[in-house]
Amino acid sequence: MVEFAFVVPLLLVLMFGIVEVAVVARSEIQLLHAAREGARAAAASPDAAAAAGAARSALGPQGADARISVVRPATVGSRATVTISLTHSVAAPLFGGFPVNLGASASMRVER
Repeated sequence: MVEFAFVVPLLLVLMFGIVEVAVVARSEIQLLHAAREGARAAAASPDAAAAAGAARSALGPQGADARISVVRPATVGSRATVTISLTHSVAAPLFGGFPVNLGASASMRVER
């Protein structure tokens, strides 16, 4: 019983750590997907606001807090780049919570 009392807190900390790493990885994948959606919209249309809107809608509820940068040259064949950064709060109760800065960037060739 004493050994169990020593091991359970360590296992709980390990479990919370694994879950938090998975949540941060999922957020990073969502950022990359949103950057690709924004780059696709920027490549097809010269409207930078439409590209930022496409990226925000791909992020869902996190889109309101995201910082989105769209660089779209007017020359056909050049690269339109969308960069997204977001601060994710790790909600681990044992660590008191701390922010993690996440970012993603995608670029596609300008079509028209």
